[in-house]
Amino acid sequence: MSGNIGSPSPMQPLSVGNVVSAGMRLYRSHLKDYFLLALRAYLWLLIPIYGWAKFYALTSLISRLAFGELVNQPESISSGERFVNSRLWQFLLMMLLMFFVGIGIGLGALIVFVLLAALSAGFLGGVGQQGNSASNLLFIAIAIVMGIAAFVAILWLLTRFYLVEVPLAIEENIEATSTISRSWELTQGYVWRILFISFVALLITIPIQIIVQIIATILQSIFLLLIRENSALFTLVYVLVTVGLSFIGGALIIPFWQTVKAVIYYDLRSRREGLGLQLREREI
Repeated sequence: MSGNIGSPSPMQPLSVGNVVSAGMRLYRSHLKDYFLLALRAYLWLLIPIYGWAKFYALTSLISRLAFGELVNQPESISSGERFVNSRLWQFLLMMLLMFFVGIGIGLGALIVFVLLAALSAGFLGGVGQQGNSASNLLFIAIAIVMGIAAFVAILWLLTRFYLVEVPLAIEENIEATSTISRSWELTQGYVWRILFISFVALLITIPIQIIVQIIATILQSIFLLLIRENSALFTLVYVLVTVGLSFIGGALIIPFWQTVKAVIYYDLRSRREGLGLQLREREI
C-alpha cells in the first residue's frame, strides 16, 4: 500500500476512504484464500452448535490473517487456523453471550416502541377528541423524534460490539467475556466513524449482491418450469442450488467485511496503544 494511505502523524486516524481501500486491497490480493475459508465457514453452518463455532472461528481467521499482513507479520492459514481452533469453544460462548445481549437490546427496543405507541394512542385518543390538531401534530413530532432517538441508540449499542470476534482471533490472554469488553473499549468514541465506514463498505458489496440475486432469479425461473414435470427431483435440486448460491454469495462478501474489520481494529489499536504503523509503509 502506498505511503500516502495515512497522514504523516502516526496518531492521526486513517480516513474512511483509506480504511475501505486498505480492506479492498487485502481482499483482492488474497481473494482465493479468503473465499475458500469463508466458503468452508458457511458449510459448517449446516452442523448445529459445533459448526456455528467453526463458522465464527474461520471468518475471524480472515481478520487475523489480514491483520498479520497489516503489521508485516504474515501468517500461514494452517498456523492461524490452529490458533482459532484452540479457542473454538470461546467463540461459541462469545456467540451465546452476544445472542443474549442482542435479546436484551431487542427487548429494550420493543419496550420503548410499545410505550411510544401506547402514549401516542392515549394522547391522540384523549386530546384528539377535543379537536386540538396543533397538539396532535406536536405530539406526533415528539413521538417521531423519540423513535429516531431510540433507533440511533440501538445502532450505537450494536456498533460498540462491531469488533467483538476480532480480539479473540488475534490477541493473547483473551476469552469470550473479555473480547466483548475489548470491543467496547476499542470502539469508544468512534461509533459514528465506524458506522460511516460500514455504510461505504455496504455500498461496495451491493453489486455482488445484485449479481447473485439475478443469477438466483434466473435459476428460480428455470427450475419453476422444470418442477412441474418432476416435482420431487427438481425441487431438491432447486433447494440445493439456491443454498449453494447463497453460500457462494456470502463467501464472496464476508471476507471483505472481515478485512475491513481488521483495518479498523488495526487503526484503533494504533491510536489507542501506539501499535506500529507499518500499514503506511508497505504495499499490500
